Amino acid sequence: MRLAITHETRYHYSPAVQTAQHVAHLQPANTPGQQVLRHDMHIEPHAPVQHHIDAFLNHRAYWALTQPHEGLMVRAYSEIETLPIPPATATQSWESVREHFRYRGGQAGDVHSRFVFGSHHAPVHEAFLAYARPSFSPGRALMQAAQELTARMHRDFRYESASTDINTPALQALQARRGVCQDFAHILLACLRSLGLPARYVSGYLLTQAPAGQARLIGSDASHAWVSVYLPELANHASQGWLDLDPTNDRTGLASPGLDYAQLAVGRDFADVSPLRGVLQGGGAHTLNVAVTVAPLD
Repeated sequence: MRLAITHETRYHYSPAVQTAQHVAHLQPANTPGQQVLRHDMHIEPHAPVQHHIDAFLNHRAYWALTQPHEGLMVRAYSEIETLPIPPATATQSWESVREHFRYRGGQAGDVHSRFVFGSHHAPVHEAFLAYARPSFSPGRALMQAAQELTARMHRDFRYESASTDINTPALQALQARRGVCQDFAHILLACLRSLGLPARYVSGYLLTQAPAGQARLIGSDASHAWVSVYLPELANHASQGWLDLDPTNDRTGLASPGLDYAQLAVGRDFADVSPLRGVLQGGGAHTLNVAVTVAPLD
């Protein structure tokens, strides 16, 4: 499937910002499940942009605005082709994966160990362990257990727009049993890591479909978030060992939850992959508007 993605962010500042520095994660990467066909980014006020690859192999853009400005517009446009991944089954138990990543002095570590530890938005906590434990019975395959936990979250939690924000702790969202995709991703991450398992946060986009007989609404899409858990048994598979888990929609798949998903960036949690953030000098109150459109090219 070929998808066209437009992600536009507009800020208005009052009073004007004097200087600013910004970092963006808005360029998708080539992955086993997708190929980037085109990417452009336009910034107003104009500034030269530096491009880097970060520690998680994401594309990261940086620019500085050195003159006073009353607003900022960043528009990213990407065209990608999502690709099917051959099916595979992993039977390795979750306990053996946990032991694989347990620290042992004097032994070489696994590069994916960085996704085992708690992070700011997805801490290790007994409450997450207690919620995850019913799905992770002794000897159960990690793939099967993770898929069941994802499905159980989909049943137990209510998607409720504006019920939380990025500062809402995952533990609070767990207790309330409601939130948005970002909350569900952080809760699932915290559950898996509390079990000693490597899991990463994935930001991206999802093609939404209109109800039968109705026109598809342009701009009705939004950025999305889900989780990947690492299966060492499938390290040499086309998926590179990553099983994607989307508790918001109860979708799972190797290297992607489906051809209607587009991956943008990966990290330990949202803080590593925020689409746009910056440090401002001056300014005061500001307004923010974000518009995302995902449209099929085929």
